[in-house]
Amino acid sequence: MEPPFGPIMLELGPISIYWYGFLIATAILLGARVASFLTQEGGENPETIWDMLMLVVLLAIVGARAYHVVSSPEGGMLGWDYYKEHPAQAFAIWNGGLGIYGAIIGGAIGVTIFAYVKKLTLFQWFDFIAPGMALGQSIGRWGNFMNRELYGPPTTLPWGLRIPPMYRIPPFNDLTTY
Repeated sequence: MEPPFGPIMLELGPISIYWYGFLIATAILLGARVASFLTQEGGENPETIWDMLMLVVLLAIVGARAYHVVSSPEGGMLGWDYYKEHPAQAFAIWNGGLGIYGAIIGGAIGVTIFAYVKKLTLFQWFDFIAPGMALGQSIGRWGNFMNRELYGPPTTLPWGLRIPPMYRIPPFNDLTTY
């Protein structure tokens, strides 16, 4: 099975809208909506979720990029070995490279800071946020599918994904199904 589309969702003249960005934005908004619903069900003000969202997303992006920069992935992918030789490229987020583990850590730091400043019960707010975060991750993962990245090891199973040559990583360049 090959993804039916490429990484670009829509092109409007010189502007390209990418599936990954669209899906991440959708994931953030739907995840926040779930969290605000759970907050209200828990007897708290649901607007608090929307108030903290900017800080949480900003620190999640910083954490996601930092995780990517300091990681050392296999298969020739960019990571610490590359960025220590090209430090300015660590800021080139438009070239890709975000790690969900870093996003979770950065977002958790954002929630912690917000809870501390607003004198909220931290773990109660983690409970409100966690289901929306899981939903967001499941939606965002489709962005990886559309980018034809993070597709797993080679397989001969009938439900494997067919990955075009330009998206394959060494040493699996000659294999087609993952």
